[in-house]
Amino acid sequence: MKDNYEPSRLQELIKQAKSLPPVTVAVVDAGETHVLKGAFEAADAELITPVLVGRKKVIDTVCQKLGYSNHHFTIIETNSEQDAAQKGIELVQAGEAQALAKGWIHTDALMRPVLKHLRTARRVSHVFIADLPKYHKLLFITDAAINIEPDLLTKAAIVQNAVDLARILGVDLPRVAALSAVEVVKPAISSTCDAACLSKMAQRRQITNAIVDGPLAFDNAISKQAAEIKQIVSEVSGEADILLAPDLPAGNILAKDLDYLANATLAGIVLGAQVPIILTSRSDGTVARLASAALCSLVHQRWEELN
Repeated sequence: MKDNYEPSRLQELIKQAKSLPPVTVAVVDAGETHVLKGAFEAADAELITPVLVGRKKVIDTVCQKLGYSNHHFTIIETNSEQDAAQKGIELVQAGEAQALAKGWIHTDALMRPVLKHLRTARRVSHVFIADLPKYHKLLFITDAAINIEPDLLTKAAIVQNAVDLARILGVDLPRVAALSAVEVVKPAISSTCDAACLSKMAQRRQITNAIVDGPLAFDNAISKQAAEIKQIVSEVSGEADILLAPDLPAGNILAKDLDYLANATLAGIVLGAQVPIILTSRSDGTVARLASAALCSLVHQRWEELN
């Protein structure tokens, strides 16, 4: 159960997105209560126009249960999650959907056809945005959902996606902490070597529009006091906008720790494909679901302007 913290920074993003036209979103494998509730909340907030892809009979039953049986959303009949994913891809390719949303489908079942048919020159990666009561700004966490064990160049691409997202949301020069278990380079811990290289890559503009420092342990990335005690001099310590996790398990654990133990509200988005992709959890609350839809809208409207 969340405390009574109001995630005002995410609510500001929702407010910004409400000023934009709703994004048409194909909800892939939509026939489940939490999935449809999130889609309907975002539609009521005029953030998205959902196209519901899945078993029509199941979707109709859930709509009736939620009190949306009189609403006239487009429903596209499919017979399996694989079929639903393919139909979502086809809607994007036909220009009938401007984004995708993960429904009841497994993430890998959705992402396989996305990577096959909706690739761009960019790396596909996921970003969580956390609104925390004990941190003074939004905190971006990447990658916690797509890239399992990224190598150095993959990490650079993941960072660039997160940096560009932060800039879309108004952070002019994002500060990136490349995380590891320690704050010094130790060849036995490969993530420390990657972090040091990423820092130098940013200095050489192989990563643009960001300040990157690492390796940094979580405490000295988040707390300037912790960094000073350890005699770490860093432009990022205590001011990090983006936390780059060393691998997917670390990123996923970190995000969920913040959610369940630090009263964070998390929004999530997949970047790098031809369209943004909303990935939400069944346990997400209303603000988290709306904020993820808002991110999708803002990315859809502003990504090309930035790039």
